[in-house]
Amino acid sequence: MNDLFIDVDYAQIYKSGQKIGGDVFLLSRNPEREQIVCTLSDGLGSGVKANVLASLTAHMAHKLSFSEMDLTHSAKIIMNTLPVCKERKISYATFTIVDIRHPSLDDIQVNLVEYDNPQALLFRDSKPIVWQREKILLHREGAFKKEELSRSSLQMAVGDRLIVFSDGATQAGMGKALPLGWRLEGVREFAQHQIERNPSISSHDLSRAIARKANGLDRLASKDDITVMVVYVRRPRRTLVVTGPPFTKEKDEILGEKLRNFEGKKIISGGTTALIVSRLFNKKLKVDLSCWSADVPPVSIMEGFDLVTEGMLTLSKVATALEQKKSLRTLPNDAVRKFVALMMDSDQVHFIVGTKINEAHQDPSIPVEIGIRRTIIGRLRKALEDNYLKETSQEYL
Repeated sequence: MNDLFIDVDYAQIYKSGQKIGGDVFLLSRNPEREQIVCTLSDGLGSGVKANVLASLTAHMAHKLSFSEMDLTHSAKIIMNTLPVCKERKISYATFTIVDIRHPSLDDIQVNLVEYDNPQALLFRDSKPIVWQREKILLHREGAFKKEELSRSSLQMAVGDRLIVFSDGATQAGMGKALPLGWRLEGVREFAQHQIERNPSISSHDLSRAIARKANGLDRLASKDDITVMVVYVRRPRRTLVVTGPPFTKEKDEILGEKLRNFEGKKIISGGTTALIVSRLFNKKLKVDLSCWSADVPPVSIMEGFDLVTEGMLTLSKVATALEQKKSLRTLPNDAVRKFVALMMDSDQVHFIVGTKINEAHQDPSIPVEIGIRRTIIGRLRKALEDNYLKETSQEYL
């Protein structure tokens, strides 16, 4: 695992009364090319029609961005493909494409193409950065004026944030209190204040803070779809998950050494594993009944470790929660929730899987869904990688 992580997340609030959004956001990573592409499209109007037009635009932009074609040429193709509204004489959808290439920690290139969405914001630590955009004028048949496409290239560094949003954010609060809406400057000032208050705020939290503020300006009844996406370049947040005793007792010391040398959060999953670690580190285990539930055993507390849980049953339920992308708010206050919360707050998760067979898990009365340890770890890794774009690795001991 490398020493760079590009944290990308977004928040979205539909227009009040709508069950489907007219904004569409897509995110994909191509590890082989060290490329990340983010696409935000805003369909004209709201509801199903807007969603269809935005989806068409976003998927087209997304696919072309992963091709060898120049991004500006790709944008022109999209523009010429998009229909023009016969009544308003404007495009049926707007879009912003963020193409990130990150071959190394010192070389993070961002190509940005913007068409009719609010301008993206860049922060270096907490300071807003202004950069030059190249303007490309296009004239399409049916449009009442020449349309402007913006193209720019940025060099991002560790600590930088790029914020992209739809006009539902900049137009929030339009009316008596804010005659012209929140506007770009309002979003910039709010984002800067959030970063100053919490310099390590994640993309997840910052995007939601901006979206909630915009919705609040609309008195919690948004007049348009609000979508906010944040790209945050930072050092990775690492978590180590140890589950299962090593194959032989002689390898216990190797496990202890790996735990001592790991920089990041540490999770122990499994009663036998916890006893081994307790002995190696001479630390006491104490059961924490404050998060007890009828579904899984309670967590334990051991100094120097962020979470200690029961093994197979808890891991199986964590895998299910991640596969189903369950929100933390819907989970009871138990070991599963605490485990999932740590996974969500991690960028890179490394698993050390003990290979000693636990005879208890061969009992046919144990529920089938518990499975075997390796299978469950495989499910965990797949869910983390596919659903949450986390980086994972694994070793056996």
